[in-house]
Order: sequence, then C-alpha cells, then structure tokens
Amino acid sequence: MNWGVRLGELAAEHGVPGASLAVWHAGELTEHAAGVLNLATGVAATPDSLFQIGSVTKVWTATQVMLLAERGALTLDTPVRALLPEFAVADEEASRTVTVRHLLTHTSGIDGDLFLDTGRGDDCLERYVAACADLVQLHPPGATQSYVNAAYSVLGRVIERLTGKVWDAALREMVIEPLGLARTVTLPEEALLHRAAVGHLGAGADLRPTPVWGLMRPIGPAGLICASAADVVRFGRAHLDSSLLKDESRAAMRVPQVEVPNPHGLGEAWGLGWILDTWDGVRVLWHSGSTIGQQAALWVIPERGIVAALLTNGGHDSALRQDVARELFADLAGLTVRALPEPPAEPVPIDPARYTGLYERKHVRTLITERDGALHARVEVTTPGLAELGPPLELSLVPVDETTFLGSDGDNPARVPFVFFTLPDGTPYVHFSARANPRVS
Repeated sequence: MNWGVRLGELAAEHGVPGASLAVWHAGELTEHAAGVLNLATGVAATPDSLFQIGSVTKVWTATQVMLLAERGALTLDTPVRALLPEFAVADEEASRTVTVRHLLTHTSGIDGDLFLDTGRGDDCLERYVAACADLVQLHPPGATQSYVNAAYSVLGRVIERLTGKVWDAALREMVIEPLGLARTVTLPEEALLHRAAVGHLGAGADLRPTPVWGLMRPIGPAGLICASAADVVRFGRAHLDSSLLKDESRAAMRVPQVEVPNPHGLGEAWGLGWILDTWDGVRVLWHSGSTIGQQAALWVIPERGIVAALLTNGGHDSALRQDVARELFADLAGLTVRALPEPPAEPVPIDPARYTGLYERKHVRTLITERDGALHARVEVTTPGLAELGPPLELSLVPVDETTFLGSDGDNPARVPFVFFTLPDGTPYVHFSARANPRVS
C-alpha cells in the first residue's frame, strides 16, 4: 500500500489537520506526512515535524527507571518513600506502601490526574510531589488498574533524586543522546527551534487551533516529549535490541503486571510502562497519548520486528488512529488489530438503576442517567485551565453485554468503551479512558 497517499486520504476523511507516520519494517524506515501543522498558518506537515507525543512519554520515563534498576539504584518493589522520604498522599498506608512497580503499572490507586502548574523552574517536580499530599485513593494499592498521570511525575522526581539532574537533562543523557535522537525535545523553547505542530479543538467547520499550546512543565515525565515520528520509532526500536536496555530489562517490561478491567480499545494488561495486547496470537507493545488537541501512538511488535508511530493534531484523530492501525498492520504483517466489540443483533435488556449515578475522580465527573430506557453519560472535566477548552462530553451508551457499553456522541465515529465492575469489597466502578471511576452517589 502507498502510505504516502493513504495517510492523506484517511486524515482528510476524519478531518485531521495534520498527521505524521513513521514505520520500521524489514530493516527499513519509511516516513510519511499529510496536511498542515496549524490551520491558522497553513504550514505543511513534513516527516521532520515535531508533534507532542503525550503519554507515550511514559514509556520513555519507564525506560529511565529500568536503566536505574540496572545500575542498582532501585528495585521495582522499593517503596517510593525509601527513595523520596518526603513522598506522601492523603492515605498514610498508601504513602508508606506504594512502590515503584505500583507507579509504573498504574496500580497505586492514587487519584492522580493532577494537572497543576508548579512553575517553570527546575524545582517544578519537587514542588509537584509536595502537592501530591492531598491526593486521595480511588482504590487500595494493587487492587486494580487505574491510570495515574501523577505517578509518572513522581517517578520523574525519583529519577532526579537518583541522577542529580533535572528530569529533562536526565532524559537527554540517558535516552535521547545515546539513541541519537536529533528531533526529540521536552521544553517549548526547544520545540520552537523545529517545525512544530499546534493542536486543534472541535471538529469539522468548528475545528480551530488550541489557545494553549501545551501542558505545564511538571507533567513532563508523564507527557511532555515533542518529537518527530521517526525519532519515536527509533526509540521503539531500542526495545527490540540491546542498544539501550539489557535483554532481561526489556523482557521484564513485557511481562503482564495487571489485567485491565476494560481491555476494549486499550489492551489486555499493563506491563512496566507498556500497554500489552495480543493480535492473532502475537504480542504487541504499545502506548497512546493525548495533549491539548494532539494525539500520538507507538506500536512495537517484537516477533515481527515492526515499529510504527502515528502523530496527529486534532479532528477525529482517535478514529484515524484506529483506521491506520487496522490497515497498516494488516498490510505489513497480516495481523488483525483488536476491534471494539459490537452490540448483538438483539438488544441487551438492562436495568438502568444498576448503573445510574455519579462516578467521580479528581477533576472528572461522570453522571450516568437514564433516558427513555437507555443509558446516557455526561463526562465533565473540571481541571482549572483545561475545563474551559471544551464542553462536557455527552455520550449515548449502547450495551454489548451486562457490563460493557459503547459510548457515542453521534458525530465522532470513534466509540468509547465503558465497563462497569466491582472490587471484591463490593465497591462499584465504571472503567473508561483507562481509569477506574468510583460511584459516589
């Protein structure tokens, strides 16, 4: 397939302003780009353009942690407090027992979508860790999986403490320079030296450049890398050989650590940093990321020697990612990407009262209500500085079975899977967007 053409076709179909795709396959790197970096300026997207890769950054930070483990500076089961005596959350038992492994695998239970600006100074992560003292628990450590952005900022501070360098400098010394990544940066003033993408909000005729270019600096280890698609692939290739990590470290990162309550559109389990999935019996390592109006995905298929990265800047980019992955991996390796489940032909009878209520975690309120015998979800982001960037998400929920529902807003072709589940103690949750949301009323 001619991906130079196909990427542009799919981007146009999904209203995505710009996209960059890089692929390592059969010992060769190919790069493609389509569209523009900014609708306001019309600057074309090129293969060397930088996009924000969001939470794909977490695999880079996890790689730093594994390098420190190789040096004997920590173990995965070292309590965080042994490395950062000042570390604390609202629950003292969690403060004492949460380990490096809990942070890497999103099993700490900390309600940690803490998007807090603690300044641009080199002490921003130190100040961020201090602010974590008020974070409560969504569940006990190790009880289940729920995505924790704060966990990786804390890991960034651990890296600073053990290396004596700010996280950005440590990343450059440990990963960027050894791999020769000339188009990978972490700070906006560095991105300005390159051809950099701007995120876009809305869709269709309402698509517009975001008024805020990026997130605050303390989110760095969780999601602030800016890179070209080719550099992201070069990083992914380092997880195919021993150019950066020892064989045993790379193998450890691929071992399932916790099952994901909602594997639909995500993956079966979490490893150390990586999301783990299986397509046609073949192990896939991957991670996605979102920032303000930008998205990214990195896939690594060790058994086939394939690495691919897709970077986008708005529109229906989740739907674009799904289509690119489905067609790309079928084309390169004959693999069928995990698809979302489909509702059965016969509607699933449900008791709405079993699901309705308010589910809440830090800065996200999800109200599940009944409308004409069906379920509806209103997802409202309340993060200061981010809540103003878009209206609440209104989704109709269609049941696949008694626990799994697909959310649709009627416009975006991408659907959001919701899974309702309870812990052994009976606490009810709804799991979506990789997070466990407890019912509070």
